[in-house]
Amino acid sequence: MMRTRPLKVALLGCGVVGSEVARIMTTHADDLAARIGAPVELAGVAVRRPDKVREGVSRELVTTDATALVKRGDIDVVVEVIGGIEPARSLITTAFEHGASVVSANKALLAQDGADLHAAAESHGKDLYYEAAVAGAIPLIRPLRESLAGDKVNRVLGIVNGTTNFILDKMDSTGAGYQEALDEATALGYAEADPTADVEGFDAAAKAAILAGIAFHTRVRLDDVYREGMTEVTAADFASAREMGCTIKLLAICERAGDGRSVTARVHPAMIPLTHPLASVRGAYNAVFVESDASGQLMFYGPGAGGAPTASAVLGDLVAVCRNRLSGTTGPGESAYADLTVSGMGDVVTRYHISLDVADKPGVLAQVATVFAEHGVSIDTVRQQGKDGEASLVVVTHRASDAALGGTVEALRKLDTVRGVASIMRVEGE
Repeated sequence: MMRTRPLKVALLGCGVVGSEVARIMTTHADDLAARIGAPVELAGVAVRRPDKVREGVSRELVTTDATALVKRGDIDVVVEVIGGIEPARSLITTAFEHGASVVSANKALLAQDGADLHAAAESHGKDLYYEAAVAGAIPLIRPLRESLAGDKVNRVLGIVNGTTNFILDKMDSTGAGYQEALDEATALGYAEADPTADVEGFDAAAKAAILAGIAFHTRVRLDDVYREGMTEVTAADFASAREMGCTIKLLAICERAGDGRSVTARVHPAMIPLTHPLASVRGAYNAVFVESDASGQLMFYGPGAGGAPTASAVLGDLVAVCRNRLSGTTGPGESAYADLTVSGMGDVVTRYHISLDVADKPGVLAQVATVFAEHGVSIDTVRQQGKDGEASLVVVTHRASDAALGGTVEALRKLDTVRGVASIMRVEGE
């Protein structure tokens, strides 16, 4: 039997995502009620600009006092889509204190303070759900946290930022330079006026921290994630990638060490073989590749951003939280029992593609090969092209640690015959 008294929802933020949440709650009200077992009622919407017209949102619901809204006491679920650290953090903890569960899409806050927020939710017996924080409409957190709860995840490799994937895809498919591709992404609305969070990898790093924490049952904070942006990727890098049968993607990579005692999380551009499933992810789409002991290889693919896709994930969480509310239970909270060591980038082992500008004369290749050997880095292939006393030397290594490669590059820079290091890129997905 359906309960007639509605569950009350407070919405914090009514921008691109928040307005879609409000719209879906209204247009799909009957379906949501049937799926939950009770009606859901939008009881208040906290915004910064109350005079702005918001289609489908009654002016009587709009307030600028978010704190008063979450303190009301009759609110069952708070949906937070304002982003940032403050006031979101204070509003979420206040919501728990006053009896509400929380659905959030705030990746930056969860990556930085997820452990404290989970602790606050647990201490008050409330839910904290955040499927929308990582990959828009793509179901990812719930499969990792619930469907794979009986499995051992070893690696999570993914494209988790649509803006950067759009830019890199344009550079690859059309030969455009970085700035030209960024300008197109901005014109189409895929990139913000200030794209720093996307192109410098901050957005992807926050998502990597969340994914690593869930996958490895270990607390991973944003500061634990190695981050490298994609602004230095050039058309020449794509040309080199094509010669290797690869393309370039900005990847979030979370890995369990071979001995099982530590994990790493990193975000950086990387070459991946065209045969890898992630290589075919085009435009502003996201995809995440999960490798585990029992289930093997899984791939999750779809739109990773945008108002409607993100709102879809928010509403999925809202349904789950409301169901828990009706049954007097809570869903899974933080699982950090493994407490594995979070290692730095120096311990990461992968292949590397290094492009050097060198003097075009006999003995250069031998000198370079000697430096690699002295630092314990094995060379897979070498390609050299020269003209008018100058040459480019492209070296692809076998798997080596980041620390060993760093020492190698430092030594190469000291050679008189090496004019400069044009680019260094990791090779993943093999």
